[in-house]
Amino acid sequence: MKAITAPTLPASRGSLPPEGAQSALGRPGGGFPASPSPVERTRIKICGLTREEDVDAAVAAGADAVGFVMYEPSPRHVTAERAAELARRLPPFVTPVLLFVNASATKIIADCARLPTALLQFHGDESPQTCLRAGRPFMRAARIPLDEKAAGNEARFDLVKYAEDFKAAQAILLDAHVEGYGGGGKTFNWSLLPPSVNAHLVLSGGLTPANVIDGILQVRPRCKTLAVDVSSGVEISKGIKSADKINQFVAAVRAADEQLAKNPIHHVRLSPT
Repeated sequence: MKAITAPTLPASRGSLPPEGAQSALGRPGGGFPASPSPVERTRIKICGLTREEDVDAAVAAGADAVGFVMYEPSPRHVTAERAAELARRLPPFVTPVLLFVNASATKIIADCARLPTALLQFHGDESPQTCLRAGRPFMRAARIPLDEKAAGNEARFDLVKYAEDFKAAQAILLDAHVEGYGGGGKTFNWSLLPPSVNAHLVLSGGLTPANVIDGILQVRPRCKTLAVDVSSGVEISKGIKSADKINQFVAAVRAADEQLAKNPIHHVRLSPT
C-alpha cells in the first residue's frame, strides 16, 4: 500500500520571522534579542552591631550582611555567645560576619563553632597562611594610608600585590590606616587606588549616606565587583546604630547603582573569572 504523507502547508505571513532576525541560539529565525549585561547590585554590610533592634533595622533596610566585632578592645565588641544570639534573628541569605584582629587559632575555632554559617573578616596583621588555617571563607582587610601622596612613594600601599597575596580571600576590604585597628571613621583618598585590581573589593572607612555614592562611582570600575561596609556612618554613638541612618545609607547605595545602570559606558569592570 502506498504510504500517505501529510501535505506541507505554507506558513502564514504572521508566523514568519522578520527578515534577518536571529534566534536566541544564534540561528536566523526569531527569538528575543539578548539583554544588555546589568550592573551588579552593590552588596551592603552593616558592621559593629550590638543590639537586637539594630540587627532588625539592618535586615529591614535590605543589608546583605551584618558584622560582629570579636576584638575585645573595640567599643563595639560582643562575645561569641552574644553574636550567636543576635545572628539567630537573621533570615536566610543575610550573612553574619565575625571580625577578628590577631586572634589565636583557638579563639577563632571556638567562636566559629557558635556561628557555623559566619564569614570571617581578618582585620589585623594576619598572614595568608593564618587566614587559611581557619578553614572558613574569609575577607582580608587592607589598611590604606589616608594620603599616600603626602606620605611619599616609599610608603605607597601596593593593593595589586596585596590582593594577589590574599587571593584565597573572598574579597579585600579597604579601610583607612589609622592608629590601632579599624578605620576610625576616616576616609582615605579613593582616587589613589590602582585603576585595575583583580579582586572583589569591599569599600569601607568613613562611609556615610552623604559620601557613599561618590565612593561607589569612583571605586566600582577598578575591580571585579564592589560591596560597601559601614559602621560609624550609621551610628548614634559607638555600637548604637540609627535605623534612619541605615535606611538613608541603603537608599544612597541604590541610587549609586541606578546611576551606573543609566551610564554603563562609565562602568568598565574586570571580568569576574
